[in-house]
Parts: sequence; structure tokens; C-alpha cells
Amino acid sequence: MGAAALGAVGVAGTAAGKAMPEATALAKLRAPRNARFVADETQTSFEDITSYNNFYEFGTGKADPQRNAQALRTRPWSVTIGGEAGVTGRYTLEDILKPHALEERVYRMRCVERWSMVIPWVGFPLADLLRRFQPTSKAKYVAFTTLHDPRQMPGQRAGWLEWPYVEGLRIDEAMHPLTLLAVGLYGRVLPNQNGAPLRLVVPWKYGFKGIKSIVAIHFTERQPPTSWNLAAPDEYGFYANVNPAVDHPRWSQASERRIGASLFSATRPTLPFNGYAADVAGLYRSMDLRRWF
Repeated sequence: MGAAALGAVGVAGTAAGKAMPEATALAKLRAPRNARFVADETQTSFEDITSYNNFYEFGTGKADPQRNAQALRTRPWSVTIGGEAGVTGRYTLEDILKPHALEERVYRMRCVERWSMVIPWVGFPLADLLRRFQPTSKAKYVAFTTLHDPRQMPGQRAGWLEWPYVEGLRIDEAMHPLTLLAVGLYGRVLPNQNGAPLRLVVPWKYGFKGIKSIVAIHFTERQPPTSWNLAAPDEYGFYANVNPAVDHPRWSQASERRIGASLFSATRPTLPFNGYAADVAGLYRSMDLRRWF
């Protein structure tokens, strides 16, 4: 299965030991497409997805992650499970992945910076993983933590964010069928610059909710801190649902620029909940989305 391949193969290298970002250098994954979750839009190219990134652990420029993340060691890797759950502990990546069949889902991705992509992710429902650890009735939220290693992640030597990067979801958001734990894209193992070996994908939220290179998952009764909300709470809310009616303080969110699209079709209207309103709007029925942004 694809999970087994992930346990054995990461980013391949050249004879000189330099990591290659091209698709041909990444292990293939066996992951049938789930037709229920396919955005009927032109997919963003592998080249654009892997060369235009926000991953501040490797720098603030869009090209920095591809350039600086290739030395990241994603094997061995472990994830610590803790908090309000019946089963906790530290698990290898292989332990995390082994029970789960991988599938491909094509999701829209909308960045808070007004650009967007359409990405064929490979992964499995986060809910399937969380249920294994038997969250208790006190588990109202799920918190996630990124690897903290300034030796491998040069961006962490700077102070533009508090490190490590942290994110969180309400438990019903985390258990929603759309929420994906991704291990690959375009049928290949996830490139380092895209969050290898394990990242979160929540397609109705702005991209910064999709925490990368996850090393800890914690069930908690209280809303967890999140990195961008800590850095600028007036600009980046905990929920971060895509909402064209609620502007960022410094720019409109009513439209977006599709990366890789032609000059004449690149700009398009932003859809509420990034086009997933029919699936997720009910989660927020009683909430004022201007206050809880």
C-alpha cells in the first residue's frame, strides 16, 4: 500500500547527495481517487505547487521553501499524541500511517494573501486517525505542532513568529469528512517544501490553517493558541474560514488570483467557505462570522 511506501522512501537524492524537488525524484503512492472529493477545475501544475509556497520555517519568500527545505530529514519521524484521550504516546510515522488506506482528493486551496490553487492531495481523513486515540468528552479542540529544529529550518532562527508553529481546530472541524491528513500530492510523496511528511488540509479555511511537518497532536478542552492569531489577532482569527464578505484589514478578500492561470482568467470571485459551504456552513450556523473570523 502507499503507506508502506511512505515508511520506506522519502525524497530521493542524486549521486552527489543533493535532494531533487522534481516529481520524478519522489516515491509514487498507491492512492485511488475519491470521486466524491474532486474540485471540477483545472489543477495547478506540480511545478507551481512545489515552487510557490508559504513555509516560514524556511524563509518568507515564495521560492525560499523549495530552495531551503531539501535538507530536511523526514525519516525517522515521530508524532506525539497527548491530552484528553484514552490512548496517548509517541508513535513513529509508520505507526501513524499503517492502518490507513490512502486516497487522492482534489481540493481548492485559498491563501489569506488572495492567491489560490487546485491541488490533488494524497492522504486520509483526519477523523480516522483521531478516533484511534479515543478522545474523551473533554476533547473540544485538537491542537497541532510543527517540528522545531532551527538547524534544519533556517527560518526559525528569525523572530517573525513564535516557534514552533502551532495550529488548532474545533473537534467537529477536525472530525469533518473534508479534513484531510496529507502525505503526498500528484500521486507522489509530499515534497519537503509542501509540509513533508505529514500536513493538515482543511479546504474551507485559509491556507495558514494547514500546518506542516506535524510532530504533535493534542486533544484539549480549551481553544489552543495558533501562531498567526498570536502574531496578529486583529488580522488572523482562530477560525480562518474563507469569507469574501470579511476583508483582511489590509486587503479585500472578495477575489483571488489563481496561480498558473492565464492572464485573462487568473482573477476570480472568492466563494464562501472556498466553495464548500454546502458541506460545512452548518458547523457555524449560530456564529457571527464577522466576530469569529
